[in-house]
Amino acid sequence: MSAAPDGIPEGMPCWADAMLPDVEAGKRFYGELFGWTFEDSGGEYGHYTQAFHDGKNVAALAPKPDGRMPTTWSVYFASSDAAATARRIHAAGGTIVMGPMSVGPYGTMLMAADPGGAVFGVWQAGSHKGFEKRGEPGAYGWTEVYTRDPKAVDAFYEAVFGFQGHDVSEQAGIDFAVWTPPGKPLTPEHALGGRAVMDDDRFPKEMPAHYLTYFVVADCDEAAATARRLRGRVLRDPQDSPHGRFAVLADDQSALFAVIDLSRAGRG
Repeated sequence: MSAAPDGIPEGMPCWADAMLPDVEAGKRFYGELFGWTFEDSGGEYGHYTQAFHDGKNVAALAPKPDGRMPTTWSVYFASSDAAATARRIHAAGGTIVMGPMSVGPYGTMLMAADPGGAVFGVWQAGSHKGFEKRGEPGAYGWTEVYTRDPKAVDAFYEAVFGFQGHDVSEQAGIDFAVWTPPGKPLTPEHALGGRAVMDDDRFPKEMPAHYLTYFVVADCDEAAATARRLRGRVLRDPQDSPHGRFAVLADDQSALFAVIDLSRAGRG
């Protein structure tokens, strides 16, 4: 399997950022919730604000340049050649939303939408390699796309990134597939993301397809309570799963994300 220049396998989730109307409010919210500290990249880069946990780069917050843009978390997949990935996206029925565009010495990015309408990013690393840690409290843990068109979306990610989809609907209790890289078995160390189907019972018809990004916490219930105290919302109460205790939250600006306590894996 090919890899991006920093050794991250092609298609591996490598970065996440939130587009917010008020970055200072975002710093207060996520700083208290996750213990993040922040560094503004300056006006040249639109005050893109890097987030750190224990000195390691874990995510970023960015001001929305246009109020009509959604307030949302975005996940980025690693690419060794963003232009080539863009061509595959187009050929597979996706839409290029922005880019590819160079971000100084840091790398090259693009934003795209899959055939179901879910928006994601692609990152070709330069000096910015992406997550400096993952799978630990205060850092990225997992991503999954929610769609109403699973057949088209499954074929799309296979064509663009080579993802293998493994149907785990019976275990999950919903229509759900887990992605692994080409040729890799469905084991925890190889699972890199998932695909869930949006039904009308659990999701409002007006809710668009989207990605849900999970961050690891030491205590899911405490994180949910902290989010409420910080004027965020708990959209799905803490519950156990085979992968850990998790909750779906929204920050105080309505950006959707999830938290998971991986130490509780196997209790669902």
